[in-house]
Amino acid sequence: MSHFNYPFAFLEDSNHKVEGSLELTEPLPCDHKSGGGFFRTGKLWVNDCHPLQIVLYHNDATSKFIYLHDNGLDENLMDIIGVKSAAPFSTMPQKLPGQLCLGSDRAKLIGNAVSEIIGALPLAATFEQYKQQNLAVFPIAREGLKYQVAEAIYSNYGYYCDEVVLDAHHVFDSSVPVYNRTVELTLFKDKDLDQTQKENIAVAFLADSIASGLVMKEVVARVSERFENLKQIEVISPLATIRGLCRLAQSEVNCHIPVRVHVFETLLKALPPDFYYSAHIADANFHICPDQEEEYRAWWGKDAAGNDIADTACAGYGWSEVFYAPRKQIQMMNGQLQSRHSLTIADIVTRNLKK
Repeated sequence: MSHFNYPFAFLEDSNHKVEGSLELTEPLPCDHKSGGGFFRTGKLWVNDCHPLQIVLYHNDATSKFIYLHDNGLDENLMDIIGVKSAAPFSTMPQKLPGQLCLGSDRAKLIGNAVSEIIGALPLAATFEQYKQQNLAVFPIAREGLKYQVAEAIYSNYGYYCDEVVLDAHHVFDSSVPVYNRTVELTLFKDKDLDQTQKENIAVAFLADSIASGLVMKEVVARVSERFENLKQIEVISPLATIRGLCRLAQSEVNCHIPVRVHVFETLLKALPPDFYYSAHIADANFHICPDQEEEYRAWWGKDAAGNDIADTACAGYGWSEVFYAPRKQIQMMNGQLQSRHSLTIADIVTRNLKK
């Protein structure tokens, strides 16, 4: 795979056109005590803004999260998915997409992936340069609480880092064009730190996935206001769209504090009408392992009209619900699959079991 440049342009609203380009380098090998894989650096330019730094990672855990994984089809999982069978389920592992890695199983997988990312080469210089009192982790409720970033830092470097939990989420607002939502920040648990401790924080690790980018842009702004001596911001974002990253690149913070986003495997597209659902981009150049994307697309297959389901299968669907409410995650998947393809996730799983 060679150096890749991807120009893009889209309307943010009827009066605001966003133009830019994404540049990705060739993947490089990355060793880790629990395995290893590859990482790929990139930059995202938007209009005349300072470029946003991006690092994509491939390892065993990230690939299971983004593409397919082997799973024993136990009755509990099949019951949640909605697959009914008179015969016992096969004891042989079956391929399932990352969207069906649910609840605690998903939290365990994402913890393994984040641990490898924290211990990988791109972040090594940060941990060599700063001491534990200079680092703070900001998990964004609810999804970011499951990423286990502080645990990953400890397991790789033995650092005890302060954690500042944030609650930032979307609320409906019809006055916002296109998105019809704005961001409400109702919790910022930094009162446990005194002024000196705050002044010592030079590196902020934020944890949340990025769809529209509304939440992350707001969080980055608030964190930089409260921690005035920040030298860099590292965003752990397993799922991230190009559209959402554009908003982060255009933020005022990115102009004067280096912001870098760490993403699993590939960047995603954001689907209309509300750009909350985020599917894989089919172009093989976006994927460190194009063969895994090809296998992923084959699993989803086509609908009755011949449309590729993977083109609209959201990599996150319920985003936080998949960790906390697996049944609601399936409901959200079914709602989208039925409206776009007249299928349920049980239909697609059953179809693959019969192959």
